[in-house]
This record gives sequence, structure tokens and C-alpha cells, in this order.
Amino acid sequence: MNKNIAVIKGDGIGPEIVTEAMKVLDKVAEKYGHTFNYTQLLMGGCSIDVNGVPLTDETIAACKASDAVLMGSIGGDTTTSPWYKLPANLRPEAGLLGIRKALGLFANLRPCVLYSELAGACPLKEEISAKGFDMLIMRELTGGLYFGARKTEEVDGVTVATDTLVYSEEEIRRIAIKAFDVAMKRRKKVTSVDKANVLDSSRLWRKVVNEVAKDYPEVTLEHMLVDNSAMQLVKNPAQFDVMVTENMFGDILSDEASMITGSIGMLASASMNETKFGLYEPSGGSAPDIAGQNKANPIATILSAAMMLRYSFDMTEEADAVEAAVDKALKDGYRTGDIMSEGMKRVSCSEMGDVIAGNI
Repeated sequence: MNKNIAVIKGDGIGPEIVTEAMKVLDKVAEKYGHTFNYTQLLMGGCSIDVNGVPLTDETIAACKASDAVLMGSIGGDTTTSPWYKLPANLRPEAGLLGIRKALGLFANLRPCVLYSELAGACPLKEEISAKGFDMLIMRELTGGLYFGARKTEEVDGVTVATDTLVYSEEEIRRIAIKAFDVAMKRRKKVTSVDKANVLDSSRLWRKVVNEVAKDYPEVTLEHMLVDNSAMQLVKNPAQFDVMVTENMFGDILSDEASMITGSIGMLASASMNETKFGLYEPSGGSAPDIAGQNKANPIATILSAAMMLRYSFDMTEEADAVEAAVDKALKDGYRTGDIMSEGMKRVSCSEMGDVIAGNI
């Protein structure tokens, strides 16, 4: 099978971790008789340096012409990088928001799994981590505070900033349907997270989710306020299967969930539109403090590539092989610095890629 993949290596550790994911994909192609054609593109800070803007029309067009997008990390040190002296619409993260909107990527899927081999890296008490967990957080990506109207103005001599949180019934319904569809392939439970005791947008969210749930009688639905959800993630994460929520809540909760897996370097991510097209990236940041040092953990990016094989290319066997290769690497004791523990084999970013590719 021939597939065209748009590759955005990005900033910071992005080029290192994406290179390892491509190494694994090349091994998959070799073993299973596929051809993956890569088109390398710029976005984020590296695009600012070259093009003066974080996202160009050419990059958008090339992504649309591809079967999927594989992306690294975007952004830099917000206190020292000159990128963050620019207006907000010209900073690296504006490219992320722009490409999500341009490609219609409204559903972000973040699997959050505690591998038994990494239970010791989980910061939770042993009686909690020993249970393990396997959840998927589905975050709405193109609505809410991040895309609402905003302004900063002087009112009666005082500076006032306003951000607008807007959701339509249609936006909520499509993400809810995605969540229930995914739950049907898992353990058939959906936890919908909102702040319905305070926000009108959350009250509409809850109403629409309840309507969608009627079409999925096999799926158990529960509603949970966002503050309680944050507490439950560290108290009893094993209770969750599919968690669906709006943009900002999902941004915060998925990062919290990533840390209880032992490292954000383990958390894959897929952002999808209403077709099989998706953008696949690690959930972590650009880690500028270790960029270029071959220290980063590439596993999240490699697992994101596995999600691409599964969801965009319908290559289930190949995706299983990549996930099994990661599991074997961990079982064999290979660790990058962020997940290192006593008695394990410390490896670099590229060495971890070699090990995982070798396991396929």
C-alpha cells in the first residue's frame, strides 16, 4: 500500500522524536510491503524563522494533499525565545490552532495507559498504580475559549481582558458521537466532563451528550464536573474508559493524565476530522532544555505513528506490531532518562528508536 505522509518535525525535540517515529514506520513498510512517501514541512517557530509566520498556506495545502500528518513538537521557551515577543497571532502555537481549524480536526484522542513496567514511575500511591489504567481522553479541538472572540481594552481607566467561550449544538454533537463510537470498541463507558453547575455552555454540552447517549444503549454514560474529574484522575484513574470534554478542560486534564502514566513522553495523540484523515503528534511539549541532546523520549511519537496506522490507514496488524514492539522494549528494560529506574538500561532517543524498530 502506498501512503503519503506530511511530516512536520517542528521545534525543540520535535526533529529528534519524529525522526525515530519515521525510522519505525520505515521498518513497518519494509516488513509489510508498504511505501510511505514523506513530504517535510515547516510549522511553528521554525516556520517563523524561515517564513515570518508560524503556518503558511503552502503547508496547509500540502497537508490536505496527504493521507495523514505526522508532527513533532511546536514552540520554545516562552521566557527567552524571541518568538514570544511577537503578537499572539504570530507565535508558534498560533500555527497549531490554525492547522487544526484548516484541516477540520475537531476531535483529539489521547490514550493514557499505565504500562506495568512503568508502574514505579507513576507518582500515585502503589495501591492506586498497582491497579493500572487504560483510558482515552477525547478533547474537542476547534471550539471553546481558544477560538472564541477575545480582546483587551481600557474600561474606565482599567485594562480589561475578555475571552469568549462559545459552543454550538452541532460542535458538541459531533464530538459526542465520536466518543460513543470509540467507547463501543472499548469498555463501553463514557464520562462526559463539564462545569454545568456554573456555565451555560456546559449545560448545553450536557443536554446534547444526553441526547446522543440515547442512540448508544450499550454504553454507560456518567457526567462529572471538571474539578471532580481532576481529583478522580489522581484518586482512582482505573474508573475511566472514554472521557470526553471541551477544549480547555481537555487540554488541562490530558496533561494531568499524562503525568500519572510516568512521563508525558509516553502519551500519544491523534487529532481527527469527520473522515479518516488525522494529525498525529506526541502530547508533550518541545522541551527546549534538552533539544538537540538526543535525550528525549520518542515513544509517544512512535505510538502516535501507530495510531496513524490504525485510524487513518486501517493497518491494524501493523499498528499492533508497533505497540507490541514498544511493550517489548519496556519489558526488556530499555529506558530513556525521563522513565529511568534502578536496574534498567538507559538509552538515548535514537537508541530507543533503534530498539523499537528492531523489535518489529
